[in-house]
Amino acid sequence: MRHGKKVNHLGRKKAHRTAMLANMACSLIEHKRINTTVAKAKALKVFVEPIITKAKAENNQTTEKGTHNRRIAFSRLRDKNAVTELFGSVAEKVADRQGGYTRIIKLGNRLGDNADMAMIELVDFNELYNADKPKAKKTRRKKKSTAPVAEVAVEETVVEAPEAATEEVNEEEANDKA
Repeated sequence: MRHGKKVNHLGRKKAHRTAMLANMACSLIEHKRINTTVAKAKALKVFVEPIITKAKAENNQTTEKGTHNRRIAFSRLRDKNAVTELFGSVAEKVADRQGGYTRIIKLGNRLGDNADMAMIELVDFNELYNADKPKAKKTRRKKKSTAPVAEVAVEETVVEAPEAATEEVNEEEANDKA
């Protein structure tokens, strides 16, 4: 039974799994999107998003903390060029995003073994998908004002049936009876 086991082992030992995820993360950072299986894409999302958060945080903090974040990213990714790209262009694009840096799009089944395939991509680098949607406005709720609202006087108009018209109808009814 798998009670309490949160890591998808992907049929690999720990060293093989971390090396595979590091290589996939470097490819994702370099190419901005990759095709893989759904299970690997979900595992990669959990692996790469905290690293992107550390890259984003470097711009907001002192150089001492920034160096530490670069070293942590390098220990996970093991590729100097990927770390440079991550802390450069990727960190600039995701600077205003609160989270959810990657998107998984399911593609269907692979022909050879019928495995579920997916494309995982960095959200801010897909211009085609984001072109249709306008930038979301940051909404803020306004405080309810405590000032009394001026009441607007509304004239009530009552429509009454003209008496002359009702008298004519009564005369016609009397003539019909006769």
